[in-house]
Amino acid sequence: MAPTDPNLASLVGLSSVKRGHYVQYRGAEARLDRVMVALEGISKALVQTDQGPERLVVAVLETVREHLGAEWVLFALADGHLEQASPRHLIAARDEGILSFETVGVAHLPTDLPVDVLNRLIDVLRGERTVLHVPIVSAQHLHVPIEYRGRVVGGLSAWTPPEVTVDPSDLVVLQILAGQAAVAMVNSELLSETRRRAAELAERNHELEQAQRELSAANRTALLYKERSRIARELHDSVGQSVLSAGLQMELCRGEVSASGEEHLTKAVGLTRDAMIQLRNAIYTLNAAGDPSHSVGDTLDQLCELHLPDHAQSSVVIRGRTRELSSDVQHALLRIAGESLFNAARHAHAGQVAVVLSYGEQLVTLTVDDDGTGDPEDLRDRTRAAVTGDLDEGRRRGLANMATRATELGGTLRIRRSRLGGVRIVAEVPTPLRGSP
Repeated sequence: MAPTDPNLASLVGLSSVKRGHYVQYRGAEARLDRVMVALEGISKALVQTDQGPERLVVAVLETVREHLGAEWVLFALADGHLEQASPRHLIAARDEGILSFETVGVAHLPTDLPVDVLNRLIDVLRGERTVLHVPIVSAQHLHVPIEYRGRVVGGLSAWTPPEVTVDPSDLVVLQILAGQAAVAMVNSELLSETRRRAAELAERNHELEQAQRELSAANRTALLYKERSRIARELHDSVGQSVLSAGLQMELCRGEVSASGEEHLTKAVGLTRDAMIQLRNAIYTLNAAGDPSHSVGDTLDQLCELHLPDHAQSSVVIRGRTRELSSDVQHALLRIAGESLFNAARHAHAGQVAVVLSYGEQLVTLTVDDDGTGDPEDLRDRTRAAVTGDLDEGRRRGLANMATRATELGGTLRIRRSRLGGVRIVAEVPTPLRGSP
């Protein structure tokens, strides 16, 4: 018969399993059962990697204490080894629970450690080679080195009461547990560190997203302020000057009209003065800072209010899965919307405007429809002329700017006939979802 496996023999204490050796067989069977229970305890202890290194070490100590019926069990790492691992030492006492001289959540300070246990802790922490590098076995004591990647990094020790004698198989059990505990402890520490880094990354990502939302709101507010300023300047430079000139011309006519005409002239002059007051109030209101815009949809609503006359009807619709747009995309789309609304009101005299912003997986599409008098073909020709540098079309740079904004972002701008009867402006800009190919 082939020789018995020496490792198996060290665990079960049996060199032959013939039924004739009955006493030896029964003793070996009892030791094997005890070893199997110990191995089950080891498995349960080592699968607690995800609970953190502290819980893992406690589970190791409790497994050893229960297996040996020990009064004291010590786990310690030598100074200078596995420096990122924590806790550096723990002691399991049968009557006092988990003890430690360092701050550990589940442990409390020892009050009356046996001299042997205290000296062993000091020796292991200091890295005494006579203690670290060789197993120690006596009737009521076991010590095994803890190894990691071929280096001895600490020790695992146990002391049993006088009535409990250490079995040779117990040394192998402790060696198995010590070897696996070091690896499991390092893995547990790495898992805990990974979780900490993941939590920090999630927090930083949340802060970044919040900052992006605040920046987007600030950009929308700045854009609205620029639009208000532009309208205010136009009211002041063109409309205001025209009303003022009309009033002056009427004043010059006072001596050249009849008495009945004088009365009408006075009323007209009064109306022009009232108009100037209203214009100044409107200009002041437009230049006043407004509240931050909370979303792109809100900003589009405000742009409609800014550019369209009171009698015009407008609607803003948001479609698809909304998401935060980058600053350049948001700015370009809102400027295109503002320019489109300005053209619809100023040049096409539109009475109805519909704005739709659609979020797709790869594109964001802005559509502005009006029922005005604009001619899509004429606008396309004027846009091409302005883009190519035709100086005669300089006053039509608005359309060219819209096309340029879309093109610079890899998108397109199209001018079509609207179902409302006027012009449809369609701007498409690529903004793929995160994770999209």
